[in-house]
Amino acid sequence: MLERVSETIERHEMFARGDRVGVAVSGGADSVCLLHVLAELAPQWALKLSVVHVDHQLRGEESQGDAEFVREMASRMGFPFHIRVIDVGRRSEETGENLEQAARRARREFFRDLLDDRTIDRVALGHTLSDQAETVLFRLLRGAGVTGLRGILPVTSEGLVRPLLAVKRSDVERYLREKDLAWREDSSNRDLRFARNRIRHGLLPDLSRDWNPALTESLGRMAELACEDDAFWRRETSRLATKCITEDTPAVLLRVADLNSLDRALARRLIRLAIERVKGDLREIAFLHVDDVLSLVGSTGGDGQVRLPGVDVSRSFGWIRFSPVTSKAPREDFSLTVSPPGRFQLPDGGAIVLQILEKSGTLAADESSYNKNGYLDWDRVQGPLELRYWKAGDRYRPGGHLREKRIKAFFQEARIPVWKRHSWPILTCRGTIVWARGLGAAAECVATPESRVVLLVRETADAEPSQNLTATL
Repeated sequence: MLERVSETIERHEMFARGDRVGVAVSGGADSVCLLHVLAELAPQWALKLSVVHVDHQLRGEESQGDAEFVREMASRMGFPFHIRVIDVGRRSEETGENLEQAARRARREFFRDLLDDRTIDRVALGHTLSDQAETVLFRLLRGAGVTGLRGILPVTSEGLVRPLLAVKRSDVERYLREKDLAWREDSSNRDLRFARNRIRHGLLPDLSRDWNPALTESLGRMAELACEDDAFWRRETSRLATKCITEDTPAVLLRVADLNSLDRALARRLIRLAIERVKGDLREIAFLHVDDVLSLVGSTGGDGQVRLPGVDVSRSFGWIRFSPVTSKAPREDFSLTVSPPGRFQLPDGGAIVLQILEKSGTLAADESSYNKNGYLDWDRVQGPLELRYWKAGDRYRPGGHLREKRIKAFFQEARIPVWKRHSWPILTCRGTIVWARGLGAAAECVATPESRVVLLVRETADAEPSQNLTATL
């Protein structure tokens, strides 16, 4: 037992010398075994152990008895004791999670708090090879891919480690009996309402008896192979992501052409990575969700949208955009009466600066005709000015154009993605558009060499320092 656990710790580099390790002890056989095994092995890495326990308040006096049992064991062994009491039943009702999910999240929150405040450096969990086999079989039945078939990870980025993953549950109980160590039996482990218990007490033993006596070990090897394969794919995907993923906080973008040029397996991985970067995790993201995105990528239409759990995915002009569902919708109703000179904030960030330029001579011909710079004849825009976002149906004739067109048509010509259009600023005078982002001044308002005073319209970032907004041209 000690040799196998020691080998697992070293193989996966679970501990650094001198680590403070919180051992998660429920009172059950696996966690009690883990605590005593680590107590024997601790001198090899100079580990400083403490005991961590969560009382889920799900089994009344039985839960309280578990907590007291673990507290007494920690005291007897001379280890600090950390406990958190959480009403998981109430949390399940409030969040809509099932009891198993709510309990798992409660434990993870407690572990994270202990790690974040540096009370401990690692949390050691008592998952065994038997738990691994049950997990892999459960995920296989649910249709998991390679990532899901990794099962329970030996080490996680959050600081969780599982030293018993090479040890079966039968080995654990043998160790405890040999050491004459007591443990608590959780009555919920026999409740067949839980899928894991049906796999543990029914399906896995039946398959082992009728098909493969070494099924537990086979499923464990499958998890190891899947973990190695997944690590390779993650490295490849991360390398590819530096070239293919464009950050557009809080969203990320991928080119349709890039995805179509990739092998489908790699395209799937890149899509999953994009989702993970936006959402923060891949919970509830299934095979069919990634398939929906691939269908969007392969569609012949230019635009489209699908909604995944926590993520909106849109296609427009050769781009696929992944954005959080919780992000605020664009403010299409934004409208602000403005009076030059001044700097006027836009709701989505940035600002529009209106600057009055007094002429000292005549405008250079190329400067006056370059309407995209936003040079307007001040005498032609006298009257109330309104800064607002573009709306469907807006139309005007920019300087240099022969006829009036809908702004939407200009978007199409310039291949402006749909997600950038909603917060597209325009400036109007008495209800008539006199300037629009990227298109410049309206033809009837463009400054000319004869213009006496010029109104310059330009965009600026939030961080740009204020400056003199009345100057000599």
